[in-house]
Amino acid sequence: MKEMFCPKCKSDEIVKSGTAKGKQRYKCKQCSYFFSVMKEGKSIDPYYVIKALQLYIEGVTLREIERILGVSHVSVMNWIRKYNIKAPENFDYRPTYKVLTHNELVSFFSEKEALKSAGCVVTELGDKFMVIKWERFKRK
Repeated sequence: MKEMFCPKCKSDEIVKSGTAKGKQRYKCKQCSYFFSVMKEGKSIDPYYVIKALQLYIEGVTLREIERILGVSHVSVMNWIRKYNIKAPENFDYRPTYKVLTHNELVSFFSEKEALKSAGCVVTELGDKFMVIKWERFKRK
């Protein structure tokens, strides 16, 4: 049996005590408390949490982050709330992004027109790279 502890008194002296709603039930020998083991949630690698928050700060939408990283947009929204991340303040621009291999990235930056009147951020995305690009505002 996996190392388990009583949630009430933290004792490791527990025994099986039947089932409840299809889940194994346990009894603590120390305090006579009955409990069932709760489902362990699926943990997500912190790399993806950090990447999702970086992309959000750069102005990428939650659904786009979901498509790029393969992580639920609801999870991203929960991380934003958990870490109190503020939305980008300037909504007058819309960033565009491309996911490129190393060779495609080198080719992208060798083009003369690639970043003309634009700013960009390059971030690692597993074995690929993401280029997030913004068009600069044209002054009248």
